[in-house]
Amino acid sequence: MRIALMFAMSLGVVCPAANLLHAADCAAMKNLKLVDTTISNAERVSSGDVNDIDTPLHGLPVFCRVTGVLRPTSDSEIWFEVWIPEDGWNGRFLGVGNGGFAGSIYYQQLAGNLKRGFATAGSDAGHAAEAEDASWAFGHPEKIKDFGWRAVHLTAVRAKEIVAAYYGKPATKAYFDSCSDGGREALMEAQRFPEDYDGILAGAPANNWVHMVSSGVDVAQTTRRDPRAYISSLKLPAIQQASLAACDAQDGVKDGIINDPRQCHFDPEVLLCKGEETIDCLTKPQVNSLKKYYQGGVDAQGKSILRGFTPGDETGWREWVVGHGPGSASGDGYVRNYFRYMVSGDPTWNVLTANVDASLKQAAVATGAALDATNSDLSNFAARGGKLVIYHGWNDQAISPWNSIAYYESVENNMGAEKASSFVKLYMAPGVEHCTSGPGPSFFGQFGLPTSGVAKFGVFDALVDWVEKGTQPQSVVATKYAPGSDGANKVAMTRPLCPYPQVAKYKGTGDTNDAANFSCSAE
Repeated sequence: MRIALMFAMSLGVVCPAANLLHAADCAAMKNLKLVDTTISNAERVSSGDVNDIDTPLHGLPVFCRVTGVLRPTSDSEIWFEVWIPEDGWNGRFLGVGNGGFAGSIYYQQLAGNLKRGFATAGSDAGHAAEAEDASWAFGHPEKIKDFGWRAVHLTAVRAKEIVAAYYGKPATKAYFDSCSDGGREALMEAQRFPEDYDGILAGAPANNWVHMVSSGVDVAQTTRRDPRAYISSLKLPAIQQASLAACDAQDGVKDGIINDPRQCHFDPEVLLCKGEETIDCLTKPQVNSLKKYYQGGVDAQGKSILRGFTPGDETGWREWVVGHGPGSASGDGYVRNYFRYMVSGDPTWNVLTANVDASLKQAAVATGAALDATNSDLSNFAARGGKLVIYHGWNDQAISPWNSIAYYESVENNMGAEKASSFVKLYMAPGVEHCTSGPGPSFFGQFGLPTSGVAKFGVFDALVDWVEKGTQPQSVVATKYAPGSDGANKVAMTRPLCPYPQVAKYKGTGDTNDAANFSCSAE
């Protein structure tokens, strides 16, 4: 007991010796004294249910639920939760991130991690809000820092202290698994706080935040200044049909998926109306808009701010890209809210009258240090044995897939290809939209989504084996499910995901819905 108490004190943990380190005595966790932290509640959940959240959860194993708030500054209020399995702990800690502008804890992912035997934790990143709302940032620079990097770091530190106090020993390994803004948080952890996690799974990272959102200024001005340039969602099926006709069969398999968009050179001009406009063709202003969506934003000199989206799944653009009318898409909302509440401090800021170059510079000054996770020097993370796996859907309609390739290649250029390959891998997922879904197989182990391969949790299992066994990740199986006649999901398609820059190549024989008939090949 004395050794355990000394260990707890070394973590900055002080609690009554009589209650220390009893796994079944969850309530004692409320007495922990942690830096800048208040534990508001600690309760043993034995009913299997958590009902005090927006979407109640059921069928949970018995666990200790610790709720608290972090206040590293006078304007900080970061709510977090740590869920600790009473029995069957696998010895590991698994952190959960956020999406969009954050504002809530991802309870579904906490539940999934708990069921897999992990001690797990997540935070609201320092504010309570819907994911597309950034009004909380208006006049609150410290909250922007909390959102940018401080909340995810401090949650990791405090959660590991709580787990260690509960079990009387620290987690053997710590992992992080998140997507979108959570992917940005993941890269922020590897870059700024390499000691927090041993293995990091970063999905569709919004890490180049300033350029990503600033690119939307130029895109919006091209696609919205002239109302005739707006592309209705009713025209997306025709656009997708044309892009697939141009590039689907390039890999030798016609399956509604563009396997390698790097090889696709679809020309939107083929959709130009020859006579009266219909939903099956585009006017010249609409053709220009489509080109801009693929190109992405550029500055006054024509230099790319951030590359745009890829062809092949344009029907997936409804909510994110074109919306239900000009300016109604989610992407437009992020641009508007970011510049109004985080950058300019002007709630009347208008994307259609903004200067693109000035907006980019202003954004970099205002939030670059807090939000961007673009540092390609990961030597400290690599030196302590950290492993990083990045994945991105080729048909991501929210964050350009080219962004992940650019970051991966920047790490290679900075650290050398051989060194980079020893601790970082990138998987590009054909036919996959933002984090999951899309026409391609999109279940491959990210945030607990099981695949049908030998390794049930695909890329995550590969990450764990890399960290704990030194086994270099190779191809992993991605699965597409469909409802079966009995109501249960059945496997509709499997494909290998290959470490970039390799791609899956059909062997020429066998069922094209079976991953066994594909192999990874360098182009």
